[in-house]
Amino acid sequence: MLLESNLGDTAVSVHRHAALRWASAAAVAAAVLVPIAADAAELLVFERRGCVWCRRFEAEIAPVYDKTDEGRQAPLRRIDLDADGTPADVALAAPVYFTPTFVLVDAGREVGRLTGYMSDEAFWGLLGGITARLAPATSALAPERQDGT
Repeated sequence: MLLESNLGDTAVSVHRHAALRWASAAAVAAAVLVPIAADAAELLVFERRGCVWCRRFEAEIAPVYDKTDEGRQAPLRRIDLDADGTPADVALAAPVYFTPTFVLVDAGREVGRLTGYMSDEAFWGLLGGITARLAPATSALAPERQDGT
């Protein structure tokens, strides 16, 4: 909002100062509040409406996933395959056709995937195999070397 025009250059200066303060505050808020998904590991869950196995995953795994080491290491990111398609910020090794498909990504690149869901035992076992591929700096679950490092 511009102050009265009879104030001349002072009004323009006040307006610019307020705009700069607002822009600075918005930039700081964006940097703090917007997660940078491409820099962190995450487990993409490709789902679609009417998928029975997606609902089974939702009932058996989703309620506890974020409380596990795997969940803290690679939080879930849900993607509706029909509505959202493939996210632009992720480089997949191959297209996703079936649901559910779980794709582990690190720094925006696919590390591994699980196609389908059979049971909680199968899911945790297979997920453990692909999370072990994460770099040690990213992975809280990376295997410890024999020399203790």
